[in-house]
Amino acid sequence: MFLAPTPSLSDADRERGLRHLVREAGFSNAVTAVTSGVILTAFALQLGASNTTIGLLAAITFWVQLLQLPGVLLVEGLRTRKRISVLASLISRCALIGMALLALTGGGQLPLMGLVAAQVFYCGVATFGGCAWNAWVRDLAPEQRMGQIFAKRTINATIVGLVASLAAAVALDRAPEGSFLRPFVFAGLYLAAFLAGLLSCRELALTPEPQMPAPAERVKLVPLLRAPLKDRNFRRLIAFLASWQFAVNLATPFFTVFFVKQLGLSVTFVVVLSVVSQATNVLALRSWGLLSDRFANKSVLAVAAPLFIACIAAMVGASQIHDRPWVMAYLVGLHALMGLATAGVTLSSGNIALKLSPRGSATAYIAANALISSAAAGLAPLLGGMFADFFAARQLEILLRWTSPGDVLTLMPLRISNWDFYFLIAAILGLYALHRLAMVKEQGEIDNRLMVGEVLAQARRDVRNVSPIAGLKMLTDVPAALLRDARVRKRLQRMRDRRDAQAAAPPRKRRSPPHRATIR
Repeated sequence: MFLAPTPSLSDADRERGLRHLVREAGFSNAVTAVTSGVILTAFALQLGASNTTIGLLAAITFWVQLLQLPGVLLVEGLRTRKRISVLASLISRCALIGMALLALTGGGQLPLMGLVAAQVFYCGVATFGGCAWNAWVRDLAPEQRMGQIFAKRTINATIVGLVASLAAAVALDRAPEGSFLRPFVFAGLYLAAFLAGLLSCRELALTPEPQMPAPAERVKLVPLLRAPLKDRNFRRLIAFLASWQFAVNLATPFFTVFFVKQLGLSVTFVVVLSVVSQATNVLALRSWGLLSDRFANKSVLAVAAPLFIACIAAMVGASQIHDRPWVMAYLVGLHALMGLATAGVTLSSGNIALKLSPRGSATAYIAANALISSAAAGLAPLLGGMFADFFAARQLEILLRWTSPGDVLTLMPLRISNWDFYFLIAAILGLYALHRLAMVKEQGEIDNRLMVGEVLAQARRDVRNVSPIAGLKMLTDVPAALLRDARVRKRLQRMRDRRDAQAAAPPRKRRSPPHRATIR
């Protein structure tokens, strides 16, 4: 009964549930921060993983989304989304205990197979809970406040993830690669993630669920998924999200490998880069949420997505810099920009899928989107890992040479090798994804140039409101203040000149009206 849906929700119950959802995001993101991304890749490298294995681990996260198909049937059949979500989350996180034990084995082929199997179980079972959770939240959150609610949730999740990532970086720094303590550090991180997962399940259990309406007939999977594919606008959205996921995940899962293997940076510094990205993510989320509610999610995507693509392409510049301090500074700045862009892309892409799916049918629409997008996203890192050795043995070099009668000047050559190919290919594919985005229609969208102006205006307001430095606040007001003061001074000067001219002029005599003769 505690996990059963509520027939009718009051406004107080709804607000209480939204607060639990915000808190739950912190615990769930703490789990993600220490068991995925940089930590998972570092853990796999600790066990001796190859590029193909790393690509497979990244692909698992997306390929298991195919389980959305039976997940839809489970949700529509049982119609208890809360119970499915809580139990699936609880069962899936038991795999974290197994991963902690694998960290103590010392590595090898068998532990790597166990890591892949545990990752499949962890992500696969969690998919059922995610399918139920998406439809549950779609009916719980008011549509006009969806951007703000998800922004608060994401801000809380990012702050907790930032703290968890810093703690993981400190722990890994105390146990450098090759030390006796490093396996125990990985084991401790996964055990801590399991405890955070239990707290996440508790917050989910305390969140009320609106009761789903009774189905008019028995749910059939093919007709259920056929409805979103018949929706022309939603089909265009799926095409954009699928092409975007393929472009992004062709390169981003291998950032850690690129930093550690090709650039020779430490795992601790890579975690610090992740923290920088999360910090700027937090700073930008509130502004992106306000803009998405005020205008449209597509307008936000039209600004944030090109910035993210540019950051991926600019990753090639890191391999052209040979001075270690300058490389680190370059990557810090690049990750700060990526955090800003990621905040807008993540928030708006999730919101636009929810917004374009009708109430009561959100499960089928979101599942269809997740199936196609996840298939594309899972294919990208798998291909990346398989072709890693092919690109590693090849190099493209571009030389710029100026020849004059007395001298020959050779500028810095551009050398593209190994993972650089993936970054450029991903950027080109990202441009195609932006072309697909232009075909999606959403109510409230505005021109891209106007949206850029709104983004800059919102950033200016945030600087003025947040900054404690009076000089910085005054700096944001200088252009408008100068123009405003100049206009006021000119108006006052004209009034004074007019008053002085009237005072200096001699008084005018009143002229009597002309005498008119009377004709009798």
